[in-house]
Amino acid sequence: MSKKDILNKLKKKHPQININQLSQIYEKFIELISKALLDNKRIEIRSFGIFYTNIQKARISRNPKTGEKINTPEKKTIHF
Repeated sequence: MSKKDILNKLKKKHPQININQLSQIYEKFIELISKALLDNKRIEIRSFGIFYTNIQKARISRNPKTGEKINTPEKKTIHF
């Protein structure tokens, strides 16, 4: 689903709210989720899902084309 699809559905459900206001609400919502994930916080939206971060340890992986070994550094991943 794209941002446009979400805004259109919200507009149908709440016709009294201006599309620009809905867009601002959407942007703020995404910003709050992003900031929380950057702070390693867990976000639970009831009846929808849970967002959380996980640290993927550094490892040695392989390039699928060449089979060459590659050092993959530690990184933070987002799970839903």
